[in-house]
Amino acid sequence: MSIESISAITIATHDMARAVAFYRALGFDDIPYGGAESPFTTFRVGTGYLNLIAMPDDKQWSWWGRIIFHVSDVDAVYAKALAAGFAPSTTPRDAEWGERYFHLTDPDGHELSFARPLGK
Repeated sequence: MSIESISAITIATHDMARAVAFYRALGFDDIPYGGAESPFTTFRVGTGYLNLIAMPDDKQWSWWGRIIFHVSDVDAVYAKALAAGFAPSTTPRDAEWGERYFHLTDPDGHELSFARPLGK
């Protein structure tokens, strides 16, 4: 028996329309379920899924970790984020562990990393 993959990750939002707009602006275009007016939305990400679930305003969370997305072009995603008016917390850089990456926090405080292994 072995753990083979992550099927999906679900993160909370206080404003589904704002969250859907944020992720769509970054290129998350495939929404097989839900949308801006739904209490639950699914984005297809490669062979997995990123889910958003609407939570009431009194439900609070703090930093819990980071979602790392591998992308085909880190600098292009960074440029797309800037063009959408977002403020990444880092600029793209080559890391000592062998990836080019940058970090961006979504409107609900979830930290995202967009990365590509160096040499690919």
